Amino acid sequence: MNDAAPPPPPRRARRIALLGLTALAAASGLFALRGPLLMSAPMCLAGRWDRCLGTFNGVVLMTLVTLPLALLVAWALTRVRRAAGRAPAWRTSLAEVGMAHGTVPFLWLTMIPGGGAGVAPPRVSLVPLRDLVTMGPLGIGGNLLVFASLGFFAPMRSSALASVPRILAIGAGCSVLVETAQYVLRLDRVSSVDDVLVNATGAVLAGLASRRWWRAPAAAPSDRPRPVPEPAG
Repeated sequence: MNDAAPPPPPRRARRIALLGLTALAAASGLFALRGPLLMSAPMCLAGRWDRCLGTFNGVVLMTLVTLPLALLVAWALTRVRRAAGRAPAWRTSLAEVGMAHGTVPFLWLTMIPGGGAGVAPPRVSLVPLRDLVTMGPLGIGGNLLVFASLGFFAPMRSSALASVPRILAIGAGCSVLVETAQYVLRLDRVSSVDDVLVNATGAVLAGLASRRWWRAPAAAPSDRPRPVPEPAG
């Protein structure tokens, strides 16, 4: 008699593998950033918010610190939606919190003023791909992540955004607003068309990564199956 336990279902095995890879990636990222994060921790703990929230390391640290709070908010929203009988409660709540928690820190980073803010004249670069070669891997990676959370979670939240052209449009539109704000506020930053291109590309790539969880559009009344009339008898 074979008493060995049956293997887990393929879907469950994939979920376990995905969670394991996510945890491994998160641990690797924390290990790589441990030095800068530990350097910014004393400033944040001391309440020196200009040095904490005004630097890349400080913003990343605060994003990680507030992650449990974001998950708690998603859990609370899920409980409220389930109590009201609204579904899918967990996916909708996670998408809303994920969009906010994953986008606001990057927006904050893009709006940190440079050394010549308010003094240096605004700069604009409208030639495509000219600034791309000067960004470097870190700059390109950062620009890809600015609206990645928006592209990943928005089609999970709303079926109206569940298409690649619409994700591209919302990513490009939000990026144009950021570049315009940098120019108008004279933050000593270059308002570049390449930033818009890379930001929008990051949103699309993230959206494609979440495609299996996109919310399906509601069926139109004409598409719904009609009841077959019963024969008179």
